[in-house]
This record gives sequence, C-alpha cells and structure tokens, in this order.
Amino acid sequence: MKLFSCANCGNVLYFENTACTHCGLPLGFLPDPLCLTPLKQVDADLWQPVGGQGHYRMCQNYAHQGVCNWMIEAEREQTFCAACDLNGTIPDLSVAGNHERWQTMETEKRRLIYSMLQLGLPVVPRRLDPAGLEFAFLADTPASFSERGKVITGHAQGLITINLAEADPAERERMREQMDEPYRTILGHFRHESGHYYWDRLIRDSQWLTPFRALFGDETRDYGQALEQHYQTGPPSTWPEHFISAYASMHPWEDWAESWAHYLLMVDALETAYQFGLSIRPRAGNDDSLAVDHGFDAYRAMSFDSILQHWLPLTLALNSLNRSIGHEHAYPFVLASPAIEKLRFVHRVVRA
Repeated sequence: MKLFSCANCGNVLYFENTACTHCGLPLGFLPDPLCLTPLKQVDADLWQPVGGQGHYRMCQNYAHQGVCNWMIEAEREQTFCAACDLNGTIPDLSVAGNHERWQTMETEKRRLIYSMLQLGLPVVPRRLDPAGLEFAFLADTPASFSERGKVITGHAQGLITINLAEADPAERERMREQMDEPYRTILGHFRHESGHYYWDRLIRDSQWLTPFRALFGDETRDYGQALEQHYQTGPPSTWPEHFISAYASMHPWEDWAESWAHYLLMVDALETAYQFGLSIRPRAGNDDSLAVDHGFDAYRAMSFDSILQHWLPLTLALNSLNRSIGHEHAYPFVLASPAIEKLRFVHRVVRA
C-alpha cells in the first residue's frame, strides 16, 4: 500500500485517513491517479485538490455515512465512488453495531479495489455489465438466504457475499479456531472471493484454461462432493508439499482462489515495504540471499522471480519481529515448489 504526502504541509498520509493530522485539511482519495490528496472546498459539494486540477464530489458514503474517503470526478453522474458503486446490499444500519461493522468491511474492500486498480484488472459494477462485480454485506438472521439463517461468505456469478460477522474480532477468532485456519482476515476473504470472480473473467473461457488444468487440476470435478469430503476427512497429510493452504487442497477452484489471494497479499505487502524504504541486511551469518533492498514496486514487477527474491527475506524479518513482541508468526506459510509455480502462474495471468 502506498504512502501519501499532504500537498499543503508535507505530512505523511495513510490510505484510510480522512483528514491530515498536521494541518487538519480534509482528504480525498482520487481513484484515477490512485492518490490521497488534501482538499479545498470550492462550492457546496465541490472540492478541488490542493495544488491540483479538476473538481470532485465526495462519495455519498463519505459525505453521509463516514465509511469511505474516495472522491468522484464532478462531471460524472454517479453518486458513489468506484469502490462503493460495487455494493449491491449493505447492512441494515438500524441494527446497533452494524454501521461500525460495515465501516470495517468498507475499509478492507477499498484495499482490495486499490490492488485491482493497481494491477489494471477490470473493475466494473455488475449493474452495468452482466460480467461485472458486486458485493453484498449480510448478517445472520432467521430470514437469511440459507435454511439455517447463516450467511455463507462466497462468490456466485460476480456476486461476492461477505458475512458481516467477520467484522467482529471475537467471532472471527472463533471461526479461525473452528476452521483451523492460521490466517483468517477480512481482507483475506475479499482477496480469496475476488479470485473466484477473476477465474471466471480471466481463465474460464480463455487460452489460460489448458495450462490452468495442467497446474491446478480439472475444475470440472464435482465441487459439492469435494467440499463434503474436505470437511468430513480433512485435507491430505501431504498438502503442505503441494498447496498454499489446507483449504487449497479441496478443489482446483479453491487452489486458484487461495493462490490468487496470496499473490495479492505479496504484492501489497511488498509495496508497503517499498514505500517505507525497507532494506534487510542480517548482521549474522553469510547468507546473501537474505540481504535485499525493497527498492522496487511489486505491482509493476514483470518477473515473478524478483517478487519472490524480495518476499522471503521480508517474511523472515516480519516473523522474527512478531515473535519479539510476543505474537504468533505474521506470515504462517511455507511455500513449497508447486505452490510457488501456481503463484507464478497467477503473476503471468495478471501481467497478460
């Protein structure tokens, strides 16, 4: 994730900021240049970037709900920004706590959309294009779409549904332990489900389908049967030798979605390391492969090898830092060669 600079006072700005903590000016994220900028008001609902050109309006979810900080070019007709315009269903805001949970969801969703825009991937609302994307944030109720009243996080024909309970840290931790998932985050859900969406967009009817099957397996295998078997018997004992996660071993679609999500995790974290000017030079040992300067933009990297070269030392440092402050590993993964080849395939598809 990028760092930004206040054009008014030079203060460092962060992606979620809505006001500069130094000079106090309101901030807005401009999706086209992917820039967070201070704003000056020029009319009742018109804003201009400080030191910049053009006029913008605040997204309705920024101006009235406080769950967004993105802007819309003044000449455009829509009332929602490029991220919020993807929403099909939002939570019932009359229910106590739902506004805060929705705000958490929107924050993580915007990080996903930022990555999609950085990678140049198609981001179009489903209401405008049958092949487009839509989000639904739903809470568990007796009237929910499943017979048990349980909202199932998942993807179907461009619609990504997220259970609002994932925004509750206690509930998310309970589910993490119940599902035996060492790494369970809201952003991870968004990344994973977007993988299913982009499989439909980029793989299903393309020249990539044959090489996909050679690497991930035959996706025409019965999904319902594979799901039932996974939850009845668990993953194969050898899954770490072939997959990025235990869940990835369930079906080729899930293997792709887990690999896709992991690729997004890698490039986003590496961009953050780049923005902070990190370099790693271990003072012990003589392993030169651990010495790297994160002076490159992973979102623009043409070679996956360069991404991997920078990734492994960074994760070792992250895990060591986490253990030093008494937490579990920040990155609880071991990348076996087959998993790396799947990540390389994702990179090739994205670059193409």
